[in-house]
Amino acid sequence: MRKLQAQGIHHITLVGADRQTSIDFWEGVLGMPFIFEQPNLDDESESHLYFDPGDGRLITIFTSEDRKPDRSRTSMEPGAVHHLAINVSKATFFQAVERLDERGIRHSGVKDRGFMDSIYFTDPLGFLIELASYRFEPPAGSSHAEVLFEAHKLRVAAGDRAIADIHLSDAIEGITLKSQPSLSDDRGPKKAY
Repeated sequence: MRKLQAQGIHHITLVGADRQTSIDFWEGVLGMPFIFEQPNLDDESESHLYFDPGDGRLITIFTSEDRKPDRSRTSMEPGAVHHLAINVSKATFFQAVERLDERGIRHSGVKDRGFMDSIYFTDPLGFLIELASYRFEPPAGSSHAEVLFEAHKLRVAAGDRAIADIHLSDAIEGITLKSQPSLSDDRGPKKAY
């Protein structure tokens, strides 16, 4: 038996209300360019809108002019999607509260997640959205996932509850040590002053 090896998210499709509500939210609030539209090929009565979330992948929305926005919270039953986390830069994250406030969008305020910061709010249909911003940049040639994997091992070894800055910093140092060659025989920390 062999795996079906994933190589990233291709796209996420959500059920939307009317077309304009989706465009106004995904492009007008979250800045995702509306890149194309076609009929829902499995249900010609619906439209299928495609948005670029910033990494060249896709978020798509099935829309119908017969559906109106309903802000009640989407299902929290087993098998339902709890929320969608969208990566934003630190610069954008620092502006998020002000920009949500100016639109009258209720939100959680900034939440400390140890390795990232988050803000939560709902879309016009009650779907929970998270704006997430990492507190670190991975070393060249590494990924956020690789740093988090190494930081997790350090956190567990230390008996700490959650990943913190020290685990991230030490993980980045360890990854750099393994991945970047050096002419030095001793790469340990030094007291230079």
